[in-house]
Amino acid sequence: MNIFVAKLDFGTQSQDLLETFQEFGKVISANVITDKFTGRSKGFGFVEMENEGEALTAIRALNDTELDGRTIVVKKAEPRKENNRSNSNW
Repeated sequence: MNIFVAKLDFGTQSQDLLETFQEFGKVISANVITDKFTGRSKGFGFVEMENEGEALTAIRALNDTELDGRTIVVKKAEPRKENNRSNSNW
C-alpha cells in the first residue's frame, strides 16, 4: 500500500520516514519529495508498505502525531489524477 505523508518538517529525510514506519511492518520504500531545482523538501512524502494491514495500522497510529516537531498528516495515497491540458482552451 502506498501512503501519503504531509506537513513534514523541511529537515525530515527519507531515512526518518523509513525508520518511523518500520515500527509497524516491512517498508518497501520511503521518499521525501524534493524540489528538482533546489533539492529542498516540499514538505511531503510517500511510504510504500508491503502488507496492507500493517499499512493501515501505521496510518491510524501516526496520523496527527508529531514527527521532528511537526504534526503530520498520514493517509492512504490516492492515484495521481490525469492533467487534462489537451482539453483546455489555450
